[in-house]
Amino acid sequence: MTLLPTSKPTVRRVAISVRGVVQGVGFRPFVYNAARAEALSGWIRNEAGTVRIEVQGDRAAVNAFLDVLRNSPPPQARIDAVEIKEISPLPLGEGPGVRAYSGAPPSPPPNPLPEGEGTKEISSLPEGEGTSAFEIRKSEGDSPPRPTIPADLATCRECLAEIFDPSERRCNYPFTNCTNCGPRWSIIERLPYDRRWTSMASFEMCPACRAEYDDPADRRFHAQPIACPRCGPTLQLLDNQGRELAVGEAALSAATEALLAGRIVALKGLGGFQLLADATSADAVARLRRRKQRPDRPFAVMLASLEETRKYCRVSDEEVRQLSSHQAPIVLLRQLAAEAASPRPDSRQLAAEAASPQGVAPGNPYLGVMLPYTPLHHLLMRAVGRPLICTSGNLSEEPMAIAVEDALRRLGPIADVLLTHDRPIVRPVDDSIVRVGIDGPRVLRRARGFAPLPIELHGDGDAPTVLAVGGHLKNTVALTLGRVRETHHVQVVLSAHVGDLESTLSIEVFRRAIDDLLDFYRATPEIVACDLHPDYASTRHAELLAARWDVPLVRVQHHHAHVAACMAEHGLQGPVLGFAWDGTGYGPDGTVWGGETLLCEGAEYRRVAHLRTFALPGGDRAVREPRRSALGLLFELFGPAAAEHAADWFRPRELDNLLSILNRKIHSPRTSSMGRLFDAVAAICGLPTVITFEGQAAMALEYAADENERGSYQCLLSSLDDRIVIDWEPLIRGVLTDRAAGVHVSRISARFHNALAEMAVAVAQSLKTTLPIVLSGGCFQNALLAERVHRRLSDAGFSVHNHHRTPPGDGCIALGQAFLALRQV
Repeated sequence: MTLLPTSKPTVRRVAISVRGVVQGVGFRPFVYNAARAEALSGWIRNEAGTVRIEVQGDRAAVNAFLDVLRNSPPPQARIDAVEIKEISPLPLGEGPGVRAYSGAPPSPPPNPLPEGEGTKEISSLPEGEGTSAFEIRKSEGDSPPRPTIPADLATCRECLAEIFDPSERRCNYPFTNCTNCGPRWSIIERLPYDRRWTSMASFEMCPACRAEYDDPADRRFHAQPIACPRCGPTLQLLDNQGRELAVGEAALSAATEALLAGRIVALKGLGGFQLLADATSADAVARLRRRKQRPDRPFAVMLASLEETRKYCRVSDEEVRQLSSHQAPIVLLRQLAAEAASPRPDSRQLAAEAASPQGVAPGNPYLGVMLPYTPLHHLLMRAVGRPLICTSGNLSEEPMAIAVEDALRRLGPIADVLLTHDRPIVRPVDDSIVRVGIDGPRVLRRARGFAPLPIELHGDGDAPTVLAVGGHLKNTVALTLGRVRETHHVQVVLSAHVGDLESTLSIEVFRRAIDDLLDFYRATPEIVACDLHPDYASTRHAELLAARWDVPLVRVQHHHAHVAACMAEHGLQGPVLGFAWDGTGYGPDGTVWGGETLLCEGAEYRRVAHLRTFALPGGDRAVREPRRSALGLLFELFGPAAAEHAADWFRPRELDNLLSILNRKIHSPRTSSMGRLFDAVAAICGLPTVITFEGQAAMALEYAADENERGSYQCLLSSLDDRIVIDWEPLIRGVLTDRAAGVHVSRISARFHNALAEMAVAVAQSLKTTLPIVLSGGCFQNALLAERVHRRLSDAGFSVHNHHRTPPGDGCIALGQAFLALRQV
C-alpha cells in the first residue's frame, strides 16, 4: 500500500505595485484589512510615486485578495495600474520574524513603533523579509513623486452625523474628518502622504485621536488630518482690523449673528477665504457687490440640502449626483423662477430674481449652487438657516486670499468680520464649477475636488518632462510626469484654477503655482510650452524659464491648444476636425482668431475654415464694449452709413472718432472671433453695449433665446486660397431685418444660435470629412450653443467630442500645450 504525502496549502507570495490616486484615500487601511481577512502575511507602504505591497499565503487566499484589490478599492481611490510580480515564498519557519505558515489566521500585529512628527508606523524591514502578520510600514520618499494624492474631499455621511450628535466628542467640531473625507491637496506639502508632510504636522494628536489613528477597525485608521476639539485647529473671529472677537464655538455663533444682521463675513475655508452674505437680503447682496466691485457677475449660492435646492431650482438626477459627490462642485442649475410654468413652491424669495439688477444672478436663468462640503460650512448653514452667497475671497480680477494677514489687508475693506482658524492652507484651491449637458457633466472651472487628479495622454515613445504655462485668462499650468510603465501613458497634472493674469498679484500666484508643481513633484522640465501670443504674462515667464534652464521653448497657437486639449481628454491621436470658437487668440497671420476650424494631426494643424474677418475699433477695448464689435461689423457692410445703426451706442464725437479710425484702418485689428460676433449681435439686439465682465453680452444673448424657436439665419461659405470663409453677412442682415420688423429678441437669439449649428454642419460637410469632430473654446460654455451644435453634427452622422474633465474655455490651454509639445519631440 502506497502512502500519499499529507496535503499542504499551496503557498504563493507576490510583490505588488499600485499606481494611481492611492494615498490619502484610506488605501493602506483598506489593503491591511483585506489582507487580514484572507489570513495573509506581508506588508504595505507608501512611496513617493506608488504604493508597494507584499503578501504571502494560501494561493486561493492571495487570489481572493488580488480580486478585492482590483475591483473593490476605497470609493475615493483611482487605480491606474497594478503590477504583480511572483516572488519566492519565504520558507516555512525561516526569515526574521516569520512563523511557519499553516493557513491559519495570523496573530495580531505588534504594537506600532513611534516614528516622530505625530505619526506611528511599523519600522521597515529589509526588502524581502517578512513578519508574522500583515503590517503597515514606514513610508519612503526617495523615488520621484507621482500623482497619487486625491483632491480635497467633501464631508462624508459618517463625519456629518458625528458633528450633529451631542453624544459624540466631535459634536460641533468644524474640522472633523476621516480617511473618506477632508483636506488633502490643500494641506499636503510633499509626498509620501504622511502627517509630518502636511500643515497638520504641528497639531500633536491627543490619546483619543491616537487610538483611532492606530486602530485598523476605525475609519480614522491612518487618517492624516485627524483632529478633535482637544488637539486640532480652532476657530477665531476677528474684526476687519485683526482684533480678536471670539474663539471656538463662540466664534461660530458670532459669525452667524453677523450674517443674520446683513453683514459680510470672510470665511477661511478649505482652500482659501470666501466671502459670505445673506442671499435673501437685497441690501446685503448690494453691499457685497459694491465692496467687491462686482456689479453684475453672478454669485454662487450655498444651500443647506438637496431639499432646499429643489425649492429654487430644477434638479436632474445627474445634477443631484454632482452636488452630492465628494467633489461637491458649484453646479449651474435652472432656476424655477425663470420658468413661468414652474412657480416657486415656497414663499421665501432669494434676492436672485432675474429682473433684479443687484440680485445674486441678475438676468440669469441659472443659479450656481453648492452644498456644504466641510463641517464648518455644515455647522454655519444649520445655524444661519437660510441661503448664503459664497464667493471667492478677493476683489474682482485678484487672486483668492489664503493667509489671515493677506485677508486682513485685501478683504478688510470688504468684510465686516473674518471667521478664521489656525490650520495653514498650503496652496489656494477655489471652488470648481460644473454644468450638466446633453452628454453628461462638463467642468467649467477645474479646482477643488478635481485638482490635482492626473489626466493620461496616450501614445508611445520618449516622454520628456514638459511644463506648460497656459494662457492669459482663466489660467492653469500643467506638468507632465513621464510614462507609467504598465500603461505607457504620460500623466499630466493640472494646477487648480489660477485665474486671469491681469494683476501683479495674479501673476505672482501664477508663478507660485509653477514653483509649487515643480517642487512637489521634484521635476526638472526638459521643455517649456506657452501660447503664441508674445505679450502674455505667461509667455514672458515661459521665455525666462526656458532661458534659465536652457531648454526648448515650444510656442503653441491658442486654438490649436484648445482642440488638442479635447483630443487629450478623449485619447484621440488625430486626425480630427476641431471647431475652436472663443473671444481672442493670437493668429500667425497677424489677425485676432476666434472662429476657427482646424484640421489637427500629431503636432500639426491646418486652418481649413474661419469666420469672415471684421475690424475691432480700439482693439482690446472691444472685449468690454460689445458696441465696438457691432460697429466694426456694420462698418464692413455699410461703411460710414453704419452710424445710422450705432447712433444710440456712442456720444457723437466718440462715434465720429471710431468711424475715422475704421476708415483709416488704424487701431482696428481684424478678427475672425466668434466671441466678438456674439457681442455684436447682442448689441444690435439691444442687449448690453458696455459690460462689466467677460462674456456678459454673449450670456445675455444666450439667456434671451426662445428654445422652442426652430428658425435660422443663413451663412454663406466661400473659398479663399485653401480655406473656407464663413460669411456672416446674410446672418447680420437677417438680424437687422427682424429687428426692424419688431421681431422679439428671444426669436432672434434662437435663430442666431440655430444658424451657428447649421454653419458647423455645412463646414464639416463641405470638407467631405468623416473625421471625429472636437468642440472647444469659451463659446461652448454657452449651454444652448453647445447643445445645438452637438446635436446637429451628431444628427448629420459625425462623431462629436466635447470637454468633460477640463473646461472648454482657456482653463484647458495648458493641457493642450503639453499634449502638443510632447508630439513635437
